[in-house]
Amino acid sequence: MYRLDNRFADRPFAVTVVGCGGTGGFAAEGICRLLPQQAKLVLIDLDRVEERNLTRQCFYREDLGKFKSEVLAQRLAREFDRLVGYSTLPVRMAEIPYPGLIIGCVDNGPARQDIHALIRNGLYSYPGPAVWWVDAGNGDDFGQVLIGNTETIAACTPEKDIYHALPLPTLQRPDLLNQAPRGRDCAEIAEEQGPTINLAMAALVVEVVHRLITGTCTWVQLYIDLKAGTLVSVPATPASIKSIWGIKKGKRKEVIHE
Repeated sequence: MYRLDNRFADRPFAVTVVGCGGTGGFAAEGICRLLPQQAKLVLIDLDRVEERNLTRQCFYREDLGKFKSEVLAQRLAREFDRLVGYSTLPVRMAEIPYPGLIIGCVDNGPARQDIHALIRNGLYSYPGPAVWWVDAGNGDDFGQVLIGNTETIAACTPEKDIYHALPLPTLQRPDLLNQAPRGRDCAEIAEEQGPTINLAMAALVVEVVHRLITGTCTWVQLYIDLKAGTLVSVPATPASIKSIWGIKKGKRKEVIHE
């Protein structure tokens, strides 16, 4: 059994949630509950709370007109008595602390490309593994969580039973980069999504974060299908990683939105 490296948790670290909408908002609360006090939580989202968000996301009428990341950070800081940082800048302009985890709960290719670029361009130069990127995306009643941190094939070789690096989510699923930004909010197209898919995705994200911190995560991918009632995990093994590197664009079902 191979597990993912968790040396980042040996020192103060940060968990940065990019996207505080349908999945990200619920995930941020769950993550806040399990983080040790020495860990930092940062929320990034430039959108404001709108009326249509109230039925599907973790916001209330008194939050209308406020930045999602700001109002959620203030609420979590108050409820859990801890500092929670936030940014209302695009992710490419935000300051992301490291070492730690980046939790991507975005719904389009450009936003994922910005996260990819931060890692690719060496922002996380650090002795040892500095960051894992956990990317969550979903359609109407299905979704996936992908875990990775490198675009170098040679780095994806386990040391004994530990993987220090896995392919970036955007390399595992190149089709994610083809998603155009939606002109409509998730709440506008609620009829196209099941009422519980974001909660299910958030639960998977929180479980992955917990396992990454404790050094018990053995997965590279998770796929959930609520219609079929299935959860399929792809373990990080030499065979699965070799297969992932060989995936061609378009072979898997394309994700619609987060």
